[in-house]
Amino acid sequence: MLADVLLPTALAFIMFSVGLSLRPEDFRQVFVRPAALAAGLAGQLLLVPLAALAVVLFLGLPGEPAVGLLLLAACPGGASSAFLTRLARGNTALSLTITVISSLAALLTFPLLAKLVFVHLASGAFADAVGQLGALPVERLVGSVLVVTTLPTALGVALRRRLGQGGERVERAVGRVATVFFAAIVLGTFLAHRHTILTSFPSVGPAALLLNVLAMAGGYALVAAVGAGRRDAVAGAMECGLQNAGLGIFVAISLLHNPPMAAPSVVYALVMNMGALALVYLSRMRLARGCAFGGQQAGEQPRP
Repeated sequence: MLADVLLPTALAFIMFSVGLSLRPEDFRQVFVRPAALAAGLAGQLLLVPLAALAVVLFLGLPGEPAVGLLLLAACPGGASSAFLTRLARGNTALSLTITVISSLAALLTFPLLAKLVFVHLASGAFADAVGQLGALPVERLVGSVLVVTTLPTALGVALRRRLGQGGERVERAVGRVATVFFAAIVLGTFLAHRHTILTSFPSVGPAALLLNVLAMAGGYALVAAVGAGRRDAVAGAMECGLQNAGLGIFVAISLLHNPPMAAPSVVYALVMNMGALALVYLSRMRLARGCAFGGQQAGEQPRP
């Protein structure tokens, strides 16, 4: 119960810190140049599930681990993706927009992809679980989008606009606290699920690592392919690499009553954050050396 309160509160504060770094103009620019948004959504909704299927077939994952990995890939992007995109000096507004749209789209896409997995790809072995998908937690998804993501971000944007130049000082201070909160979330997730992670990593870890690499590299390449700059491509990589693992765990345990099926989501929750932090490091190091991945977009200003 404590985690049910503390985790959303910490995530909401993190998203508030993200909002402090944004202006309304940042969101307008996302829709002025919609190609990057379309590519990012295609990556999240299509590329990630296809990458998971390729990993399952390539590694020959059996039963529950295979279905669990495919369920994870059907989940929308994680709430922390915008925060990590900001740390990586990516396009935070683009990342946040993809997260919100993909989370709402998941109300339709998740049940469809999950049923496809159960009935066809799993050879009917889990067909009896299809009926349970009607209990998909709509309020959990909508609540995550509104309460944890959208409202705190909007409050941050509004406060930054009201503070004017003084907002930069507040942003830096709040950002430091948000970074501590994020580190606490990652550590807390590991400690809470350490038994599952340690026991499942030998069998599920390689698949989680491979999926994360494919998703992040594919997301970066897909957005870059439409002519977007480095900041947009970094956002695409983060969005595709970070999944709502909590939803995957909830569906596997609470709806399907199959804990082994939750193992890929638990392991991936750790792996994806390590991959995201690696991208943050690489992105900031290359920027510091003056050799950004895809060059600076026209009219694009460096963000703190």
